[in-house]
Amino acid sequence: MPKIVYKQIINAPIEICFDLARNVEVHTKTTTKTNEKAVGGVTTGLLEEGDTVTWEATHFGIRQRLTAKIVQMERPNQFKDIMVNGAFHSFSHTHDFLEVAEGTLMIDTFEYKSPFGVLGVLADKLYLERYMREFIISRSIELKKIAEQNRMLH
Repeated sequence: MPKIVYKQIINAPIEICFDLARNVEVHTKTTTKTNEKAVGGVTTGLLEEGDTVTWEATHFGIRQRLTAKIVQMERPNQFKDIMVNGAFHSFSHTHDFLEVAEGTLMIDTFEYKSPFGVLGVLADKLYLERYMREFIISRSIELKKIAEQNRMLH
């Protein structure tokens, strides 16, 4: 089961980073490359523990839907979402936030299992793991930009 861990220092308070990471509208702004939009469940505002959201996005040229559920939340340090319906066999995404001298250390830990057994493992090695790593990094960089701009406004 591939595991992607990405760490990002954000020059903004932990509470701002935490809330932006669980904000539906911010999620769509940080995933413009895949044209993500919330089409079911909670479609605006802040996600809370127990909430579900269905995302529609284009990956590999195919429009698809994925429903995630927030299964754990400890504000402002961590929340975890899991896929309840979608293209993966399964996934979990843990978002950790730690206060550091520079502001906030945000750590994304994304673990997933591809569908299609052996073919899925092959797909991971050929392109899926790299694609997902780039997706996580791109979203993190965009969230950092928003958080640091937001910090300047407060």
